Amino acid sequence: MFRSRLTPFLLLKSNRKALCNLTRTTSPRVLNKEVSRFFSSGITRRFLQNFRYFPKGHYVPSLKHMSTMAAASTESKEGLKLLVNGGPRAQKMVGIWLFGSAAWVFSMVVLGGITRLTRSGLSMTDWKFTGGLPPLSDEEWLLEFEKYKQSPEYTRVNQGMSIEDFKFIFWMEYAHRMWGRALGIMFALPFSYFLRKGYITLRLGLRLSALFGLGAGQGLIGWWMVKSGLEEPASEYSQPRVSPYRLAAHLTSAFAIYCGLFWTSLSVVMPEPPAESIAWVQGATKVKRLALPISLLVGITAISGAFVAGNDAGRAYNTFPKMGDTWIPEDVLNMKPLIRNFFENTSTVQLDHRILATSTLVAIGSLWWSARKLDLHPAVRSLIGSTVGMAALQVTLGISTLLSYVPVSLGTAHQAGALTLLTLMILLNHTVRRPSISLLKSLPQVAKTI
Repeated sequence: MFRSRLTPFLLLKSNRKALCNLTRTTSPRVLNKEVSRFFSSGITRRFLQNFRYFPKGHYVPSLKHMSTMAAASTESKEGLKLLVNGGPRAQKMVGIWLFGSAAWVFSMVVLGGITRLTRSGLSMTDWKFTGGLPPLSDEEWLLEFEKYKQSPEYTRVNQGMSIEDFKFIFWMEYAHRMWGRALGIMFALPFSYFLRKGYITLRLGLRLSALFGLGAGQGLIGWWMVKSGLEEPASEYSQPRVSPYRLAAHLTSAFAIYCGLFWTSLSVVMPEPPAESIAWVQGATKVKRLALPISLLVGITAISGAFVAGNDAGRAYNTFPKMGDTWIPEDVLNMKPLIRNFFENTSTVQLDHRILATSTLVAIGSLWWSARKLDLHPAVRSLIGSTVGMAALQVTLGISTLLSYVPVSLGTAHQAGALTLLTLMILLNHTVRRPSISLLKSLPQVAKTI
């Protein structure tokens, strides 16, 4: 009762801070009644009558409308928990930082592909967590080169390599490693700053800490992968290369970090999906039922590509659509136990990747076809069209890479294309997610058209 009588005076300019405290400690339903009572009281009517002279054309809301707006503003955060404190400016700063970190991981994946395709990954035969300076003198280069000469790759593949050729592959691997360490620093410093400023909520802090831990572990996984390529192959006729299992683990971890960063970035800058009507929300829900399993299919296809790379399967059966003279090679199930064929058999691994890639293209095309007659937000419809185009381009890149015997340029573009397609699927899933309860309550049944 006492609070109800004080409410009109709290709206005075000198008591705005008190009003803020009132809104924090009062439930939306009670505050709605108080605001309505305030705007209908006699003292308020007389107070507002003093403002009868407004500039020409200025919109003056009615008392009833003002009370409704005030109540709605207090209820707008119902069911929506923001990841960033500090208002729009803090939200923008954190969003830019996270998008920049995701782009950096994307560049790491591309650089890693170039390093693998140029066969530079085994040029550094030791590893330190903090890294170190590269060779700076001729003596240091010769010492590093002598270490490489002891590796199976030199004795079986690169015997007779010049010091200048060694420098090229060394710099490729060194750049890949140091680029990853630089990412860790450039992620940790802003993270610490935003924590100090109080912008990071507990939920966001835990999520980013987990991603930072995965990033630190990624360096260990990378060395674990490289170490497998420094061991003598089982057969004297085999070329030394990293374990396909470890290569797949390294690439999957990188993709997981990227997906986590990108999704979190979208959640920071776009806490609500684009939704202007109930009809559009219902259409987005139908799209979501297909988008999620298709995203999983895109991810599985990308991981199968890692096994293609790990087994050098892209340099076999360089024909399309047949594999050589047949549709299915005879040796696809030669290995025992049977499960090994899907990860170590060159023929089976490439056949799997072809089937998965074709299935992905068909699935995304089916999504586009089924969405044609749905009532969707223009952004969602445009995104589906872009995803279909990217899927077609990715399949074209894969076929071109195969027919060209995996050149560095096309191989790198194909790997970047896989991550780009996954990016579009993440964006689509984020765009069609369900809005908060407060937003749903405020939406009209059908969107207004101009």
